[in-house]
Amino acid sequence: MRERSRLGSIGDTAAESATDASPGQVIRKVIPYFWPRDNTEVKVRVIAAITILVMAKMIAVATPFFYKSVVDKLTGTDPSSSWLLAIGAIGLTVAYGMSRLMNVLFQQLRDVIFVNVAQGALRSLSLETMTHIHQLSMRYHISRKTGGLSRTIERGIKGVEFLLRFMLFNIGPLILELLMISVVLATFFDAWYLLVIGITVVSYVWFTTTVTQWRLKIRKDMNDKDRDANQKAIDGLLNFETVKYFNAQQLEVERYDQSMQGYEKAAVKTIRSLAWLNFGQALIINAGLVAALILAARDVSSGALTVGGFVMVNAYMMQVMQPLGLLGFVYREIRQSLIDMAEMFGLLGQTPEVRDKAQAPALKVSNATIRLTDIHFSYEAQRPILQGINLTVEGGQSVAIVGASGSGKSTIGRLLFRFYDVTGGALSIDDQDVREVTLDSLQKMIGVVPQDTVLFNDSIFYNISYGDPSATVEQVQAAAKAASVHDFIMQLPDGYNTKVGERGLKLSGGEKQRVGIARTILKDAPILLLDEATSALDTKTEREIQQSLQQMGRDKTVIIIAHRLSTVVDADQIVVLDKGKILEQGTHQALMQLNGRYAQMWQAQLEYSDAVD
Repeated sequence: MRERSRLGSIGDTAAESATDASPGQVIRKVIPYFWPRDNTEVKVRVIAAITILVMAKMIAVATPFFYKSVVDKLTGTDPSSSWLLAIGAIGLTVAYGMSRLMNVLFQQLRDVIFVNVAQGALRSLSLETMTHIHQLSMRYHISRKTGGLSRTIERGIKGVEFLLRFMLFNIGPLILELLMISVVLATFFDAWYLLVIGITVVSYVWFTTTVTQWRLKIRKDMNDKDRDANQKAIDGLLNFETVKYFNAQQLEVERYDQSMQGYEKAAVKTIRSLAWLNFGQALIINAGLVAALILAARDVSSGALTVGGFVMVNAYMMQVMQPLGLLGFVYREIRQSLIDMAEMFGLLGQTPEVRDKAQAPALKVSNATIRLTDIHFSYEAQRPILQGINLTVEGGQSVAIVGASGSGKSTIGRLLFRFYDVTGGALSIDDQDVREVTLDSLQKMIGVVPQDTVLFNDSIFYNISYGDPSATVEQVQAAAKAASVHDFIMQLPDGYNTKVGERGLKLSGGEKQRVGIARTILKDAPILLLDEATSALDTKTEREIQQSLQQMGRDKTVIIIAHRLSTVVDADQIVVLDKGKILEQGTHQALMQLNGRYAQMWQAQLEYSDAVD
């Protein structure tokens, strides 16, 4: 339980990073994705989009001038003849409409230019995230929560997309537009208008940030409840068979409902707090608008301002307040996006426990001789698993490792595949320490048939060809024939195109195992690891599959981790483990003559088999 707790903390690091990373740190991590050093095209697109954005804002700020002139002419403020007034009003109206149209055109053109940048950045980030997750060590993956992890990635990617769009095309433009309008108001009107806008903007920003900071705690709690509910739902679906076996459908529904109850309460608080925030923002915006219009009405009454000027002030105030109203939403979402992105970048910050050394060479296999020299290993310091294992498996030999549960059999297989690194001693292949070579080259040289073969929810052909994605149809079929599964496949309505279902649940245990064996045969690695490959099967199926395994192991170095001793009698060497140490070692005949632990285990299994029969 202590180990699970510690492992669980590893999986939660990404979530905790949300509070550890500052907004500035998160933004600095995002910038390289839409301003890559070695991609000139992306930089040109960003500059072009920003240039068009500035032009759009200049047109937007100039538009109210046309509106003012039209109103002045129509109200008779402009001292021109009637026909000139009519022509002027029509011309200014057309100009006003064209300026609005050009503003929209430039905004759409900006989006068209920038869309490649945004989608390219999201693709790069998604690819980096998935690559990193697959590179993380076994210790992380056995502790992760699939549902929570998928939510973290999904929200993080959406957060980056939101930040790219709104920081560049909403916050920046809003600040630019405010500055331009402030210059216009200070130039053509008096300082009181500028003061009203300043007080309104500052009050609005202060109120929004203060309330939003409070709301973020509620929103984070809602996200946590959402992640928990999603994780429970996925967990129940992935373990569908277990749920059915124990008639626990109602239990799973109740577990999910409990999480959803928490989510419901948090969501209600979020919506209620949003209502108060929206009302407060509307109050500040309308107060500022009314104050500015009162000033404009005063100036119109005194003759200092025309009716068109009044309309112009109203247009500018609406132009400021409309994006300012959006600022509340944008600020809330940006803050939330920063939290979501911090969680995702926290995930990217997870360091693989097992990784290549700098300039590590590829593993070169000639004889495929495996040597374990004084191997020590423990998953946690307080509980040693392997204690001084010395074992040599000559190239082309088959060595079986047997022993009671917890003796360390499967751990040797995990160390060989380098899911973990030894804590003492050395494990080498052809005198090359596995820690000194690249993981990719090491794992290419080892074919594994596990006890529980898990298949992808795809076709049989896809699952077999997973052993060698470049294999031809003939090679895939040859591997299936070698695994004695080809005839079965051809009897299916869709043959090799038959879908196997989630984790291969549409196939029986023996069928799944044969597909898994065919997949490993296709990989054709010089080292073969059979990790209790037949222990979950019935005796008849086991014997049939055993023949396929023996055929597959010819001319290869084979390590067999077994529970059933009847499957290892033909091994060149049998190693008996007990509490992480080698107790006995030799051939089946030699160990039987020794009359020690192996002989006792053999006799016990023989008596059990007779009792079952």
